[in-house]
Amino acid sequence: MRHKWWESWLFLLPTLAAIVFVFGYPVVRLFEFSFLRIFGRSMQFIGLRNYQFVLRDPIFRLAMQHNAFLLIGVPVLVLVALLLAAILYEEPKGWRLYRFFIFVPYILAIPVVGVIFSYMMSRNGVVNELLRSLGLSFLALDWIGNPKLTLTTVLAVIVWKEAGFGIVLFLARLMSVSQELYDSAHIDGCSWGQTLRYITIPQLRMVIEFFVIVSIINFLAWVFGYVFVMTAGGPANATQVMELWIFNKSVRVTQNPGMAAAASVLLLLVSSILIFTLLNLRIRVGEE
Repeated sequence: MRHKWWESWLFLLPTLAAIVFVFGYPVVRLFEFSFLRIFGRSMQFIGLRNYQFVLRDPIFRLAMQHNAFLLIGVPVLVLVALLLAAILYEEPKGWRLYRFFIFVPYILAIPVVGVIFSYMMSRNGVVNELLRSLGLSFLALDWIGNPKLTLTTVLAVIVWKEAGFGIVLFLARLMSVSQELYDSAHIDGCSWGQTLRYITIPQLRMVIEFFVIVSIINFLAWVFGYVFVMTAGGPANATQVMELWIFNKSVRVTQNPGMAAAASVLLLLVSSILIFTLLNLRIRVGEE
């Protein structure tokens, strides 16, 4: 019995309606608020002035630079996850235990990770005390309090925590790859690096692309928790990011919901443009 094309959409309609309501309505209201000056319950239409104020704000521009810097973590995260997944796929002695400890950071709550590392990486924290005990006092730096180091420290913590997700993704894909490919490579005398380059990476191509997109979204719009708990944007705005700036404008003493909405729209547009550009590039490369 043949079904009409629209019957399938009837089953999807409740879910689609829920998605539109949960995500679509807030986005529409966000755009609306970005054109308003809001004081309590009073609202006044001011056009694009909120966007002008946001883009002229030196702290917001600094936050944009910091978000751009954090994107360096995307290739680092992919490389770390790829290498560890390839090593674990070889099932070295104790590989189950290694896989467990590598994935544990990913399931930890961000506030827990942030609080722990904020203490560990302080001037007299565990890391520096360990370095001093090993006679490496010259490496005992103020990882959190030094404006030149703190953003890199936050980036390192994010990579440490998020790498487990990529490793699990890559391992899941590798488990479905025919073992005959690797056996043939070993018979032909291929080194581990050659096997990684010519077999593992091509087999993981689609998963790597997915992980890259997820990582870009994370570094652009999901770093608030790390920064807020570890540094609160300091010292001297050295770790100020767009999410934290939006949060401060939304609920702090200097709140300005209209400017916060405008900044949120800019963050949404930048993220969307970057993601769609990568997807378009992927489609064009696939066609060629």
